[in-house]
Amino acid sequence: MAVIERAELKAIGERFLAAWQRRDAAALSLNHAPQGVVESPMYATLRGRKAIEESYRAFFTSFPDATMEIENILADPPYIVMFATVNATHQNDFFGLPGTNRHIDFRTARLMKVNEERLIEHERRIYDFTGLLLQVGLLRAKPAKP
Repeated sequence: MAVIERAELKAIGERFLAAWQRRDAAALSLNHAPQGVVESPMYATLRGRKAIEESYRAFFTSFPDATMEIENILADPPYIVMFATVNATHQNDFFGLPGTNRHIDFRTARLMKVNEERLIEHERRIYDFTGLLLQVGLLRAKPAKP
């Protein structure tokens, strides 16, 4: 079993980020193993490259101006961890809610396990999905009572 070096993992992370910044769902999915798994608060558990690509495409359709600003990429073989902030405008349907033109921003962490083929075999996305739903107006929060 060949060990993946930290520098190579960071390069994989940077390649992933470049595809994300282009909002290229097909290129993003090619970073994942054919039978890869993604755990996502937004899209639940995705299995296989096709489902993963469809989730990227759905997000970029809802938020076509989405950007991701990386705070840090950590590499500890065979893992890559990305800490980032996502900014976007809700312009198209998102879980049945037509575009609101509301701005969203949320912090996220992505834990990715990379296999010997240099592909992401498992990704866990961590972010405040409830907060995102509040930002687009799918949920409403009641003010706290004094």
